[in-house]
This record gives sequence, C-alpha cells and structure tokens, in this order.
Amino acid sequence: MTVAIAYILDLIFGDPYHWPHPVSAMGKAIRWGEKKWNRDNKRFWKGMMLSLFLVGLTFTMSWGILFLAKKLHLYAYYVVEIVGVYFCLANRCLIDEGKAVWKALEMGLDQGRERLSWIVGRETQKLSEQQVKRATLETLSENLSDGVVAPLFWLAIGGLPAMMAYKMVNTLDSMIGYKNRRYIDFGKFAARLDDVVNFIPARLTGLLIVILNVSRRGLVYMLRFGQAHSSPNAAYPEAALAGVLNARFGGPNYYHGQLVNKPFIGETEKRLTKKDLIITVRTNHGVSLLMVALIVLIQFVS
Repeated sequence: MTVAIAYILDLIFGDPYHWPHPVSAMGKAIRWGEKKWNRDNKRFWKGMMLSLFLVGLTFTMSWGILFLAKKLHLYAYYVVEIVGVYFCLANRCLIDEGKAVWKALEMGLDQGRERLSWIVGRETQKLSEQQVKRATLETLSENLSDGVVAPLFWLAIGGLPAMMAYKMVNTLDSMIGYKNRRYIDFGKFAARLDDVVNFIPARLTGLLIVILNVSRRGLVYMLRFGQAHSSPNAAYPEAALAGVLNARFGGPNYYHGQLVNKPFIGETEKRLTKKDLIITVRTNHGVSLLMVALIVLIQFVS
C-alpha cells in the first residue's frame, strides 16, 4: 500500500517549493555534466555517456538506499519507499499550476502569459487569452503522462529504482532534449531515450482519459491525431483530451525564437471556458486515481 499512501501525501502536500527534492539534485547533476562535456566535438557521444551514467547512477543509488533501509528495519524500508514515490508524483502540483494560470488570467492577459511561462517551453509573450488557456490544458494532459502515469508505470515494472531512473530520463529530456544549436547533438540521445520510456505510458494515459470520460470522440482523436507531433508520444494524451472537450489543440508556436509549425489536434476551434478547465482537472484526478488503483490491484493479486 506504499503507492496509495504516497498518492495521498501528494494530494495533501503537493511539492512544497521550500522542501529538498530529488529532481532538484538531478537537475544540478545534469547542469554540471552539460557545462563540462557539451563542448568541442563528439557531442552526441558525450551526451549519450552523460545520460547513461546519470540514469544508471540514479537507479543504483535508489536501490542501494532501499537495501540499506531494509537492513536497518522493515519499517525504514517502507518509509523510504513511500517518500521516494511521493517525490516522483506531480499530480497536485501540476493541477495547482494549471489553475494558477487561469486565475492569473483573471487579473490580466500579461499576468496569465507570465504564469504560463513557468510551466511551458513555448514563448508566451504574444499569446492571446484563448491560446494561453489552450496551452494550459495541453500541458495538463501531456504532463499527466510524464508526471503521474509514466512514473507509476515504471514503479510497477521495476520498483522505486526504476521510477527514480525514469525521473532522471525525463529531467534530462526537459533540460537538454532541445533541437537548437546548443543541444541538437548533445541532447539527442536523452530525447530519444525519453521517447522510448514514455512510449507505453503516453498511450496508456490517453486510453485512461478516454475510459474515464467514456468518450468515443476521444478514442477517435487518439487514433487520428496520435502521431501529429514530431514526438512519438506527446500527442496521444493531448488528442484524447481534445476529443473529450471537443476542442482543437496544437498549432504553430515559437520556441527559443524559432517558429515550430506543429499540426493541429482536433477539429473544433471552440472558445475554452472554465468548464473545460474543470473537466480537465477532474480528468487528471481521475486518471491518477485509476492508475494508483491498478498498481494496488496488481500488487495485491501478485
């Protein structure tokens, strides 16, 4: 029941900004390696070696900490596992950030754009109110996979060490997996590795969104628009939510000064309202609970 307890802790506390967090340590390690190795030639190979080293180190350290905790006392093992799983979940934090963007929009478009820039990689300075709302809902659906379903999936596959290793892969991709001059070679392996580890979870997230909302259109959109992005995974949960809301996501956006012509996901260019945010938040909560229930059931049966 450690996963259930960790899920409840995430619902209650989220990710308090002043608490130490393993992902912060991961980010510092990545910045150190990037500064040291992302130079001169053979950048792809250097980036690959850094990625493999950090992912392997994360897995090994997590396994070692659990091993020592179990040697100390079984209850210590459970406490370490619960805290580790709790730190790897981002359901409450993700939802709070999404709500914060919409609340900031009520104070003004500039405030909404600024708050959105905290959680997305695209440039937000010229987005309209509807584009800010759309970007928020896209982020809530895509990061439902990265922040909840995928970590829990890898927890079920390989325990807390696999879950922590996944978080390192995901952090690597978010920091160096860009297609710009600085990272196109150095971060290519990290980006491809992230594609691999998210392949099943992204599709599972889309399917859970469809099942939870009993949405035939969501399933149709998944099958039709699931490969709309250059990423093999990101479009699946986005397409499922777009189908549920009968909305249109995607489209061209600026990233680091460059226009990226992403295709649209969906057909109906509707005006997004507070009701759409409520449905999205309810969906994120529901999918998270379904995923936790599935893991508890699997552990109980096995």
